[in-house]
Amino acid sequence: MADWQEITGGITAPRGYQAAGITAGLKPSGLPDLALIFSEVEAIAAGVFTTSQVKAACVEYCRQRLQAKQSARAILCNAGQANAATGTQGYLDTLESALAVGQALNIPSESILLASTGVIGQRIKMDALRSGIPKVVAALSETGSDAAAGAIITTDLVTKSIALETTISDRPVRIGGIAKGSGMIHPNMATMLAFVTCDAVVSPHLWQQMLARAADRSFNSITVDGDTSTNDSLIALANGQSRTPAIIEWGAEAEKLEAMLTAVCQHLAKAIARDGEGATCLIEVEVTGAHDELSARQIAKTIVGSSLVKSAIFGRDPNWGRIAAAAGRAGVAFEQENLQIKLGDFLMLENGQPLQFDRAAASAYLKKASVGAYLQQDTVLISVNVGNGYGVGKAWGCDLSYDYVKINAEYTT
Repeated sequence: MADWQEITGGITAPRGYQAAGITAGLKPSGLPDLALIFSEVEAIAAGVFTTSQVKAACVEYCRQRLQAKQSARAILCNAGQANAATGTQGYLDTLESALAVGQALNIPSESILLASTGVIGQRIKMDALRSGIPKVVAALSETGSDAAAGAIITTDLVTKSIALETTISDRPVRIGGIAKGSGMIHPNMATMLAFVTCDAVVSPHLWQQMLARAADRSFNSITVDGDTSTNDSLIALANGQSRTPAIIEWGAEAEKLEAMLTAVCQHLAKAIARDGEGATCLIEVEVTGAHDELSARQIAKTIVGSSLVKSAIFGRDPNWGRIAAAAGRAGVAFEQENLQIKLGDFLMLENGQPLQFDRAAASAYLKKASVGAYLQQDTVLISVNVGNGYGVGKAWGCDLSYDYVKINAEYTT
């Protein structure tokens, strides 16, 4: 059983946070497009970012800020323009954005972190941003999480939010998060964004380590289409307002905090994978028996990222051969005669040998997931065992439908 419970409130569930989301005129659609997350006190800050060589100005800015100062008070996110591949002027726009937020909040611009999402190659509409910043500051609220979650999305069909609570030193500690992402999703963070807030007291070094490991087990283990964005950012704040003793070294309390942080990140990551452009179901692949966790995750990510596997799931075709082929090309050594594959409860391959199974029933299982309740009964489970090792890893993705091509063929037109 998990040592925490789900609560309401999203990004503002932890103590000492406010958030807002407004329409500033950045999106052509006229939908909300500017979000702000604010900590009432200086918070420890950590980040994990895209590994793409083509990085948005906000990514370069945040990396520099966090190297110089591992704390922050606010995160501003604009949707509509990615401000990636926009040259020197794009970076100057980023600096101006931070300065404007700092002035509006009456705090140093060095305490502002930034994120952007939208069309690559387009600068932020600065006139709209300038006029929008005072409005989003004025809209800050302790109940503003939903508004912020709605203002960061682009092609997403649903907003993505979660909050969990545990007890540390007999006091409640909370972690909340919001995210956006639907397409251009593939492992290699270090166009998905995720923001996490926490009210625990934790050292900067530990918080960054926790976030990096949580990212590997969540956002770095999802794929929709094999494309890594220029803007991928995961930013986490911890402001200490729970008034618990400081967690400054590894131990039981640090383990509990990291486990809850990982659970928040995994929920948001699965929500992104499920909301993949045109997707009809979530795919979860669990690999066991590998030499170590990294090897298991590598096999799982290769399977869930296979276009052939994803297409077969969309076609409700229980084609286990595509799963075996993807596992075999993952770059991880294992003995073929140890391979086992299950689709849901259907055992299809055992000790490298094909088994008879009810194809109609297996296809019906895939069909049922496509109409199941969101993030509850809409998950296709693929279980793969490759040997007797202790390595276990999971990855998440979605099926590949006709609509994915339609959505992305018309993205800028």
